[in-house]
Formats: sequence, C-alpha cells, structure tokens
Amino acid sequence: MKGSVIALDHFRGREAAARMVDGRLEELLIALEDDRLPPETLCRGKLGRPVKGLGGAFVDLPSGQSGFLRQTNGLRPGTALLVQVTGLPEAGKAVPLTTRLMFKSRYAIITPDAPGLNVSRQISDAARGAELADIAQRAMEGADAALGLILRSACENADDDVILADIDQMRRLAEAVLADQEGTPEILVDAPTPHLAAWRDWPDPDDLDDAAGSFDRHEVRDAIEHLLHPEVSLPNGASMVIEPTRALIAVDVNTGPDTSPAAGLKANIACVRDLPRQLRLRGIGGQIVIDFAPFAKKDRQVLEQSLRAAFRQDGRDVSLAGWTPLGNFELTRKRDRMSLQLVLK
Repeated sequence: MKGSVIALDHFRGREAAARMVDGRLEELLIALEDDRLPPETLCRGKLGRPVKGLGGAFVDLPSGQSGFLRQTNGLRPGTALLVQVTGLPEAGKAVPLTTRLMFKSRYAIITPDAPGLNVSRQISDAARGAELADIAQRAMEGADAALGLILRSACENADDDVILADIDQMRRLAEAVLADQEGTPEILVDAPTPHLAAWRDWPDPDDLDDAAGSFDRHEVRDAIEHLLHPEVSLPNGASMVIEPTRALIAVDVNTGPDTSPAAGLKANIACVRDLPRQLRLRGIGGQIVIDFAPFAKKDRQVLEQSLRAAFRQDGRDVSLAGWTPLGNFELTRKRDRMSLQLVLK
C-alpha cells in the first residue's frame, strides 16, 4: 500500500501504535504491562548518597524502585527532587534519570531551567517562523524567567488558537509540578500512552486507522513478529543477523546464494540502508559492531558514505567510530527508547 498509515490497536493485550509508510513498518510503540516506569515519567524522588567512581547517586523512586542520577553536584543526600525517566534500565541496573525536565505536547515543549523562546528549525517559512515567535512571546508573558519554550514543527500548519491553548496547558502543568517538589517519592506526570505519543510525535498520515483489527489489516502484527527474530531478509537473498549481547550489538551480513563479484558490496549497502530502521524498531542502542560480508577494501569509503547518509536521515545520536584491525566497523548509537524484547518480556 502506498502512502502513510497510522494504526492504533493492541498487541498481545497491550495498547500499541504503528506507523507504516508504503507498506513498511517505520515506527512502533507498545505499552508496558507491569510497574516499570516508562521513559518520560516525571517523579518526585529522594536523593541518596553519591556513589564513588560512578559520578552520580541513587534516587529512591515510587513503588520502591531505584533510579540513578548523574551530575549531583550541589545536591545533598536526602533531598527531595524532581526527576524524569530517560530510558528502561538494563537487567540488574537502576532506572536512568535526569533533572532536565521536559513537558512535551504536540505543538509545544516547556523546558524548566532552560530559558528562551525557540521555534523548530524544520519550519523553513520565515514569515510563519516570525508569526510563531510572536505567539511564543505572547503565550509566555508573565511566566517564570526560568521556563523555556520550544515550538515544534507541527505548529507550521496549525491554527494559532490551537497552539496558544496547547502552550497554556503545558505551561500550567509545568508550573503546578514545579510547585510540588516537597514530599515522598511519587509519580507526578505519567508517560504518554502509545496512542497519545503517536498523535503527539508522528506526522499526520494519509490514513488513520484506529478501529479494532487495524494491525491485521495493515500487516503490522506480522512485521512485529519479524522484529522478534534476529535474522533480517535483504534483497537478492542476502540477510543480516542482529544479536544483542550484554557488552555490544553484533551485526553479521551474509550474501546468501548470490556469488557474483559485487555480491558482498550489494549486501553490505542493503544492510546499511535498513540498519537504522531495524535498530530503531527493536529499541537497540549502545556499542554496535558490524561484520560485513567480504568485499574489496577499496570500497570501504562507499560503505562509510552510505552509513553516514543512512544515520543522518534517521536523525538519532550516532557516532561512527570506524574500522577495526579485523575489518569490522564500529559505531555507537544512543539508547533512546525501550528494547522491544524488554517491553514484551
């Protein structure tokens, strides 16, 4: 199917949202079903003692959970403080936290302790950008000087009154939370559900299917099941295998039945083009080592250019480290979402 579709449904009894583009899964969100704190949950916590050698301190969270906060300079143990969850912890580790709070909606992001009025750089129309800057100025009149505002790209074609109402709602929420810093550990703002996050963060689709069974109609369920297996099919019978370990993510590229001289390079380029999407959908990050299929050493520059282009388009925080003495390629990718395996655990 050509065009974009957002499907809102349930997967294995959990609320889920998927974005399909030209029949291919591009984005996926699935709710947790236990008491783990999803990313973006905003809590009041209690700071513990600094941990030597780790550059931070543990934080007591609601429901007896424990988080870890870096950069605690100037904070005293036992202090109540506001923190936001930045990701799901790995097995046996504390919940990662930050004190740089964000109150995000479809059109506006309120940023406490990061003052300034900013308009998304994706809005290229200078006249519309000036109009939005004026809206931001009016909406934040009388606000605490420490509150910042970012107007998101969705504002470009939105009604001004809708934007103003959205800013007002986020500003009121931020002010209410910031005034409630004292007390025992407590969840103050829940993370958005998958359906809400899809409305908030994904661009308007050609089709929105929120009726029961939408995942089956658009073959989303089959696409998710494929993500739960390590092997990924590539054109011309090639494949790559993505295997997370405790230390790193190993990616192995195979040419399959193609025995032509260019088989290795073709398989490797196909891997590079699909790898950012696979990592995003699987919720994989950290150190990644790619064992490419055999190819001529003179073609390394071609692969490096393809890697840079693919990850630049993906828009995630990625660092391309380069080639190892054994001919593998290393890169790091920021963990920016929950691992699909952890979500469905």
